[in-house]
Amino acid sequence: MTAAIEFRGVSRTYGEVRAVDDVSFAVEPGEFFAMLGPSGSGKTTCLRLVAGFDTPNRGQVLLDGADVSSVPPYDRNVNTVFQDYALFPHMTVLGNVAYGPRVRGVAAPEREQRAREMLELVQLAAQGERRPAQLSGGQRQRVALARALINQPKVLLLDEPLGALDLKLREEMQIELKGLQKKLGITFVYVTHDQGEALSMADRVAVFNKGRIEQLAAPRELYLRPATPFVARFVGGANVADVALAQKLGEATPFAIRAENVDVQVESTAIPAGSLAAPGAVVAVQFHGAASRWQVRLDAGDTWSALIPETRRMNGLAVGGRVRLVWTREAAVPLTSS
Repeated sequence: MTAAIEFRGVSRTYGEVRAVDDVSFAVEPGEFFAMLGPSGSGKTTCLRLVAGFDTPNRGQVLLDGADVSSVPPYDRNVNTVFQDYALFPHMTVLGNVAYGPRVRGVAAPEREQRAREMLELVQLAAQGERRPAQLSGGQRQRVALARALINQPKVLLLDEPLGALDLKLREEMQIELKGLQKKLGITFVYVTHDQGEALSMADRVAVFNKGRIEQLAAPRELYLRPATPFVARFVGGANVADVALAQKLGEATPFAIRAENVDVQVESTAIPAGSLAAPGAVVAVQFHGAASRWQVRLDAGDTWSALIPETRRMNGLAVGGRVRLVWTREAAVPLTSS
């Protein structure tokens, strides 16, 4: 099957800055593909290369098997949804959605019908005559989606589309976006710095760092088996032991351990068979509702976290107290040293 999008050894530099550094990957037709990473990691530049807003210095960008590296944006069958929505404030909601077919010369009756169908799809059928300023943030995001989808692109690019929404609305929109993508079967490429968004919606996630892909995998694989220290820390905030620390803790190679797989015990407690342990002092306890995050400064040097359910009583343990962190060998994930 021909990939919907493919990068072959793509690089993009701006003077001395290497924004994208020899990146190769493929996105399958109908896939929800996320590009995750911190600011400046290269993910948005890759999105711009797909959209045609930028061109590579080296390598090829392919859509449906055709090299489009030098094809202008208006000749690519892709559309983009931006974080700021980019709606026309002087137009009605219906007018905004119908704008694409209007530019393409579609007759007024047909483009209005298609626009109303799109508004029905995003559950805004009753808002067609309003202006964008009269809508909530979530409603404006739906209008932007309807406008991007009306021309039936093969690929929809989404650049931090939920960044301006509050937490509860972001979570609601994540469910709606995933459901819409499944219903339409369109390839979605979603750029975000929020690992929760990427893990909850995407079929696969490419984790970017310094212009390169550190790991590309399904969300569960990324979380449970991060390949590098960067991925372990960025996706879920795992505790990471480099070579030096790992050897102090009885392991030969670097490893990561999730906070929920670490226990906090009184220092004098016996270490369970088959487990590793590290003594230290509690520096903070952060309440998170169902669980509290215990921050412990290890005698070996690093500060690690343990996520302890609130149902468990931690009698005699408090900030400043001596404790031992304990985890099983099976929970420690080996890492490459990069």
